[in-house]
Amino acid sequence: MVYQPPAGARDLLPLDVAQKRWLEDRLQQVFHHWGYHRIITSTLERLDALMAGGAIQRSTVLQLQDLENEGLGLRPELTASIARAAVTRMTGATHPLRLYYNANIFRRAEEGNHNRQQEFYQAGVELLGSGGLVADAEILLLLATCLQNLGLQQWNLILGEAGLTRSLLSPFPDSIRAKVRHAIAHLDRITLETLPLDPELRDRALLLLDLRGRPADVLQQVGSLDLDSEQREIVNNLKSLVELIQDSLNLNQPNPSFSLILDLSLIRTFDYYTGIVFEVVSDGESGHQILGQGGRYDQLLGLYHPQGKTYPGIGFSLQIEQLHRILLPTQQLPHQTPASDWLVVAESAQALVAAFAYAQALRASTDRLRVEMDLGTRSPDAIRKYAQDRAIAQIAWISIQGTATVETLASER
Repeated sequence: MVYQPPAGARDLLPLDVAQKRWLEDRLQQVFHHWGYHRIITSTLERLDALMAGGAIQRSTVLQLQDLENEGLGLRPELTASIARAAVTRMTGATHPLRLYYNANIFRRAEEGNHNRQQEFYQAGVELLGSGGLVADAEILLLLATCLQNLGLQQWNLILGEAGLTRSLLSPFPDSIRAKVRHAIAHLDRITLETLPLDPELRDRALLLLDLRGRPADVLQQVGSLDLDSEQREIVNNLKSLVELIQDSLNLNQPNPSFSLILDLSLIRTFDYYTGIVFEVVSDGESGHQILGQGGRYDQLLGLYHPQGKTYPGIGFSLQIEQLHRILLPTQQLPHQTPASDWLVVAESAQALVAAFAYAQALRASTDRLRVEMDLGTRSPDAIRKYAQDRAIAQIAWISIQGTATVETLASER
């Protein structure tokens, strides 16, 4: 019998891990530079905690049952877990909280999904306890800096506003609003044209569908609508945010590294997001791929607080597998596992103590050295062949007297 991992799971071999670490290390560098601290939450969550935010469908959760018949699930995302931890375990912390994570998540594969993948890896941040223009700009600029630090080319930042889009949908009758929202979210023009709407509402639905493109053009279109004071304030704030991002990233210069697209048809989960929402999309040779997403959720934390006290939050997640797939052809990722620097060989059994001591002294000299011990079953020629195959630069031959003879080899890699 050949044992395989379960459907939807896969093993990461050493080269896979080296490439994954390359991505995570560069993202972590940016998170640290911006003052974010790592948080590690439980892989297991109570189902009621996962469902509290209204953004997770029960059917997507890989569920478990413990001996007390308590419903448990593997986390399908990190924001709900971090929100729970922040309001229950970090109540005395000074705001704002800047938190980041590198973690695996689990989602049940949809029926008919040929990929069947159920375990994924994400890196992301949550900025808790601060709302407004500056916090929104920090998250978007942090996201752009992360992608620039990875050397990513040809990507778009698609920006929407959940509160504004929800408000613009309010004139539609309750009985049909969900269908309109679903059609807009899926860019389904045919459905919008065939829904039982009066001409004025149909025109409004089609306008919402097309509120996508250059920020200045979209803002001009939405500004021409009959907006109330609250809607106009959101539009003005959005305009200020777009201008701040464009000026900070020099997107008004010729040939910017990426483009900012304003898309008020970008609808994700209204129960979860209350302000800006956004996606990072790559349009390279591999086609259209969503590399990350996020948004503002100013009501979520109150759902986990014992007294219902809430405070604002905003964050994003990046998909490690998708980034790996995009960057692999660029030759930036490691193409081989790191080679050891030294191979220490005891010339006899009596030299083993001295050989182990020599190897340990090498390891203690710097954190970066990789030192292997020969296991004593090969001839000198076989030892040299092994070292050359593994690109080990130096062999230390340890004699029975404890002296070391260093041999430098040319790498065959």
